[in-house]
Amino acid sequence: MKVGVTGATGFVGRRLVAALRARDHDVRVFSRSASRGRELVDDVVEWDPSAGPAPADALAGLDAVVNLAGASIDQRWNEDVKRSIVDSRVDGTRNLVAGLERAEPRPSVLVCASAAGYYGDRGDMTLEEDASAGTDFLADLCVRWEAAADEAVSLGLRVARIRTGIVLDRSGGALKRMLPPFRLGVGGPLGSGRQYMPWIALDDLVGMYVAALEGEAWSGAFNACGPRPATNREFARTLGRVLRRPALLPVPPLALRIVLGELAGSVTSSQRMVPARALAAGYRFQYPELEAALRAALA
Repeated sequence: MKVGVTGATGFVGRRLVAALRARDHDVRVFSRSASRGRELVDDVVEWDPSAGPAPADALAGLDAVVNLAGASIDQRWNEDVKRSIVDSRVDGTRNLVAGLERAEPRPSVLVCASAAGYYGDRGDMTLEEDASAGTDFLADLCVRWEAAADEAVSLGLRVARIRTGIVLDRSGGALKRMLPPFRLGVGGPLGSGRQYMPWIALDDLVGMYVAALEGEAWSGAFNACGPRPATNREFARTLGRVLRRPALLPVPPLALRIVLGELAGSVTSSQRMVPARALAAGYRFQYPELEAALRAALA
């Protein structure tokens, strides 16, 4: 296959590009920075997703596109940051679909990132892909993001939407930020620790993207998370055990609010997600257990 990838220079995108090339797929990277894109592949198209439609001539002839582009959510929120988070995903995806509409011949598959935040704060309710959306900022963002991707269905594309939990890899994302306090022995649960934390090994997330590109059954929404949900308290204890450090000190909700602002609500929300549709499609997890996934991430 010839696959276009947006957001390829992020830590997920870099691993995905490497996995696709290892499977003998040709990869074209769409990036705001041509120089950063060329760290991965020679075939790079400079494109800013927020600036306008993706170049149709660069999309023409591709078999599939993976859309990973979006501003970081992992920062203190204010109105400008929230606007950037929304625009980079919703408008960026719309601009990608606008380019796909003009491309001839057109790719036949679009695999688009989404997030566990789609479900909002749902306590201990088990969440398969047919569960309803939440009502908070991240849920509204994900609903609009996925709707923008689904506009490609009317163009004849098979569209898969990957609702991603916390990706376990020491090179980026939430785990990278957690490691310093845990290594100092001052890590612990966030807030009550009773909230469920959907997690997934980076290798499994990449594996799901590859499966979604290659498998006709992968259409619609898929929960990208490990098959055995864990609470935040269980996650903290497991990470402490892997690092051989205590993980007993809870971080009070007020402290989280002071440090993170409105983002604190998202890190203490609960999504007890299960990857029902990925399992039904035959996906086999490399790391179905949290402890093994953490050990692999930190190896």
